[in-house]
Amino acid sequence: MKNKLVSAQEAVDLICDGNTITTVGFTLMGASEDILQEIEERFHQTDHPKNLTLFHAAGQCDRQNGIQHLAHPGLVTKIIGSHWGLAPLWGELIHKNGVEAYCLPQGQIVHLFRAMASGKPGNFTKIGLGTFIDPRIEGGKINDKAKMSPDNLVDIIHIYDEEYLFYKSIPIDIAIIRGTTADENGNITMEDEALKLEAISVAQATKRFGGKVIAQIKNYARAGTLHAKQVVVPGIYVDALVISENPEQNHRLTSSFYHDPAYTGDIKVPEASIAPMEMNIRKIIGRRGITELFPGAIVNLGTGIPGDTVGSIANEEHILNDIVLTVESGVIGGIPDGGIDFGIAKNAEAVIEHGYQFDYYNGRGVDITYMGTAEVDIKGNVNVSRFGGKAVGCGGFIDITQPARKVVFVGTFTSKGLEAKVSNGKLIIVQEGQIKKFVNTVNQITFSGEYARNVGQKVLYVTERAVFELRQEGLTLIEYAPGIDIQKDIIDNMEFAPIIADDVRQMDIKIFKTQPMNILDEFYCSK
Repeated sequence: MKNKLVSAQEAVDLICDGNTITTVGFTLMGASEDILQEIEERFHQTDHPKNLTLFHAAGQCDRQNGIQHLAHPGLVTKIIGSHWGLAPLWGELIHKNGVEAYCLPQGQIVHLFRAMASGKPGNFTKIGLGTFIDPRIEGGKINDKAKMSPDNLVDIIHIYDEEYLFYKSIPIDIAIIRGTTADENGNITMEDEALKLEAISVAQATKRFGGKVIAQIKNYARAGTLHAKQVVVPGIYVDALVISENPEQNHRLTSSFYHDPAYTGDIKVPEASIAPMEMNIRKIIGRRGITELFPGAIVNLGTGIPGDTVGSIANEEHILNDIVLTVESGVIGGIPDGGIDFGIAKNAEAVIEHGYQFDYYNGRGVDITYMGTAEVDIKGNVNVSRFGGKAVGCGGFIDITQPARKVVFVGTFTSKGLEAKVSNGKLIIVQEGQIKKFVNTVNQITFSGEYARNVGQKVLYVTERAVFELRQEGLTLIEYAPGIDIQKDIIDNMEFAPIIADDVRQMDIKIFKTQPMNILDEFYCSK
């Protein structure tokens, strides 16, 4: 296409029935709303394009937008992704077998894009062994429609007598990416974007298969006026440019913000301006979690309680500048956000491309990762990818937990209705949760306790009332909260009896007081 500037309607004309399309985004960061909305509207009006395969890495939704626009029976008949926790329409469609659904680890999808870009037949790695990605377990097939299909996206291979998973290449016809400014040649910069993500890898992979790359932008510049080092995606990879007609709605920095210079790296906000958390169950869990930190620790934070608590509490305890928090999206340093804006951070030191972050994670660069839990079983397996029969996916969970030097799972002991309070430094269970999270067998293996034991990984499971450690002999209770009865409040609310450590002890009383723990001095003295 000589003239790359087109309307959203003309861009969607490039998509044919049966195409495989790849979208780039993280929650709502990087989502190309103008183009996604046009695909949805075109399908409703004309029944085309249809029978698409949607291939994406991170979850790309805020419960309303992003890839939600494509969640219609017949529009997409096959989906390959990593996470749909913020995409309820996709969750329903997958659960009801309205689409053939596959879940692969987020980092492995990103790395697969790079492998495809360089002409490789796929990517091999140990990431996923022993989990539901392993073809001897589920092979990443997460609903009955996929399980009935002869397609297998992952194989077991052996190299030098060691087992690896092989993730197969998936040809791409259309890529939909986003940037801030493009020039007439299609060169794209990302100065107003919160993240770089995997846009360049997806564009390269698409061109390898002879596909088309469509980019949504805010600004259009004359050729040759963009700084060469600020170009994230070169114009030689880009076929069509769509200027957002309503950037405040369709080209937002995040779901919550149209623009905020603290997230784009243009300003640093005073750390004192970040208010401390109120005392509650989540803060108790986060407080116990950060006692595992040490000076200089490189840390990854997952979504949920980890992302909501660890950075805030570390800031409150004045140890934030002594550690480095990272997020899988490519953020290094600063204070990460949580909720529907998970993936960004204020005061980040660097924002790198998605694939490079996972290179570091897969290469055991993380000293400690904090991750949430939905279920834990007697073997130390953890499930975060299937809730109540509905698959939400693993995101980057497997990529990060499997190679991390230490994994600290943080979550409530029970769920659905749990209420607790602190009184005189003791934890009181006001109302027990209806659902037990420590079960005989998890619904899906997102983290393999057996794999962790075999490689000698350090693993803790931190809740508001109990702390467990994964030992060679099994899941072992090592701490309990003051005010908690081990039998009544812990064992009776589990489906199995854990091993009780000979030296089981009470959790530090400072965790349950309203004032800061003042751990800065002992942070250096004891680590």
